[in-house]
Amino acid sequence: MSGQAPLKDLFIRNRNKLVSTMKENSLVILASHDELLRNGDQNYRFRQSSDFLYLTGISQARSILVICPWHPEEKFREVIFTLAANETAETWNGHRLSNDEVTDISGIATVFPLEEFSLVFRNMVLTAGLIYLNFNEYFKYTTEVAYRDRRLADQVRSMFPAHGYDRLAPLMASLRAVKEPEEVELIRQACRITESAFRRVLGFLTPGVKEYEVEAEITHEFIRRGAREHAYLPIIAAGGNALVLHYTDNRAECRDGELLLMDFGAEHLSYAADITRTIPVNGNFTKRQRQCYDAVLNIQKEAIRLMVPGNTIGEINRAVIGLTEKAIVDLGLTRMEEIRKQDAEHPVVQKYLMHGISHFLGLDVHDTGDRFARLERGMVLTCEPALYIREEQMGIRIENDILVDDPPVDLTASVPREAEEIEGLMNKSN
Repeated sequence: MSGQAPLKDLFIRNRNKLVSTMKENSLVILASHDELLRNGDQNYRFRQSSDFLYLTGISQARSILVICPWHPEEKFREVIFTLAANETAETWNGHRLSNDEVTDISGIATVFPLEEFSLVFRNMVLTAGLIYLNFNEYFKYTTEVAYRDRRLADQVRSMFPAHGYDRLAPLMASLRAVKEPEEVELIRQACRITESAFRRVLGFLTPGVKEYEVEAEITHEFIRRGAREHAYLPIIAAGGNALVLHYTDNRAECRDGELLLMDFGAEHLSYAADITRTIPVNGNFTKRQRQCYDAVLNIQKEAIRLMVPGNTIGEINRAVIGLTEKAIVDLGLTRMEEIRKQDAEHPVVQKYLMHGISHFLGLDVHDTGDRFARLERGMVLTCEPALYIREEQMGIRIENDILVDDPPVDLTASVPREAEEIEGLMNKSN
C-alpha cells in the first residue's frame, strides 16, 4: 500500500485499536514477509504480510514494526525499522522508501535503519514485561519452512528469555475481522475490477476456447484496471473439471453444451475480491442446467439474508444444508426417505455439497476471524453455495461478497448472476 498517504489515518486507527487490546506494560513486534526465491537469482514478486500492512501500510520488504505504548519516551512508542536508502541498490532494484515517506504512509514518526534494530530494540524491550509475538495461526496452514515472524520470535526469545510472551494472532484476528469504512471501499473496488473482468469473459467465451484463454482475459482486465495480482490462483473449470474444488490447471477446452465455473478475484491495494460464476459455454443453459443453476441461486439468496449481526457462520451453514437437501430432492437426485434414514456421519447432501459456504474476506481471501463467534456489523463474508453432480459431470457454484449489516449489503450485487441476464449478455456479444 506504499504511496497511499490518504490511508494514513486508517493505519493509525488500526494501531490504536491494537494498543487498546494489549495488556499493560507490553510490547508488540512483527516483521514484514520474506522475499521468496522463484528460481536461479529471481524472486517472486513481493507481497507484504497482511498484518504488517494492516498496521503500517508499508509494502517494503525487510522491515520490522515495534509498538511499545508504555515506553517512557514517546518517540519509542512506535518504531519502524527498514532498509536505508542506497543509491547502488536503487539503481538495480528501484526506489526504497525514505524515512519521510515511511512516516507519510504509516503515520509512524520514528524510523530507524534495519542495521540499528538490535540496539534500539533492547532500549525498548527492557521497559516492557510482556512481548506479543506474531505467528500465522490460520487453522488450515502448515509449513516446514520457518517464516520471518517465526525466525524473529526465536531470535527475540533467545535474546530475552526472562520476559513473558503472548500470542498476537488472536488480537489481530479480532481486529481485522471488522472492517473500517476505508477497507470496505477497497474491497468494493476489488469487486468492481472483478466484475469488469467477468463482463469481459461474457463477451469472449465461445465453444472451443481453452480455459487458459479465459484466464488470460481476466488477467488482462485486472492489469488494465490497475490490479496487478489475482487475490488467489483462479479456478477456470469447464465441464467435469468443476467437480474438483481447487482446480487450477486451467488447460482444458471449453466445449459446446458444457458449463464453465470461474472462481476468481482481483487484489486491489492488497484487499481481495472473491466471486464465482457458472455460465454456459455456448451462451444458453440447457433445461437441466437451468434447473440446477436456479436451485443454487435461490439457496444463495436465502443464505445472504442470514448474514446479519448475531448469527454465526455455523448457523448459516446449517440452514444451507437444509435448503440443499430440499433442492437435491426437487432435482431428482435423491428421495426424502433417503435423507430421513441417512447416517449422520455421512449425510446424503455431502455427496453434492462437501464444503462450507462462507469465509471471512479482506486482506486475505480467507481472512482472519473467529468462525464460531457471532457476526458483527462491518464484517465481510463470502456466500458460495454449490451443487456438484458427479453423475452429470456438472458443478455449479455462485459466490458473492457480503458486508454484514441489517439488512446485509451485497458488495457484488451488480455482477450478473440471473440466468436470463447472463444469457442476454453472452448472446448480445455473440
